[in-house]
Amino acid sequence: MEVFWSRGYEGAQLVDLTKAMGINPPSFYAAFGSKEDAFCEAVDLYVATVGAEPMLALERAKTLRNGLRTLIERSIDVALSTEAGGCMLILGVINHLPENAGACARLKAARQITHDLIERRLERAIHDGELPESCHVGALASFFHGVLQAVSFQARDGASRADLRRLIEPALAALPGSES
Repeated sequence: MEVFWSRGYEGAQLVDLTKAMGINPPSFYAAFGSKEDAFCEAVDLYVATVGAEPMLALERAKTLRNGLRTLIERSIDVALSTEAGGCMLILGVINHLPENAGACARLKAARQITHDLIERRLERAIHDGELPESCHVGALASFFHGVLQAVSFQARDGASRADLRRLIEPALAALPGSES
């Protein structure tokens, strides 16, 4: 997972992967079948571990505003937790080469899950009276998902924690009825 996260799908070479795992190429292929299959397993591991905390924070917060704040804060933590910076789900495959279609599709599906979790939390906020019923949940979910992507790209470009935290208040100001 760490190799794919830091180097991306294209940049991770078999020698890097086998060295990180302490195995030889035949063992790698026996365990995973292919680089793409290994990548998909790494994505699943990332989603279940590193990527789970921001999503759980969004779900567990008592208010939408606190949930979104914590979601962005935890995403900043994730983006800064590796030397390469960024989120594996966003930066794992940058080039959409035909031979990378399967890896691209796996990441797109994982990102869609994140978008859907945000959208469901926004729908809950409408049900709970935190947002007006006229709120366009899909557009707002896409906006906050885009903020997470901005965090990832800016972290990869070397943004500091303070720089990334400055994204939080303007993002929260996008909530309907925001006082900010």
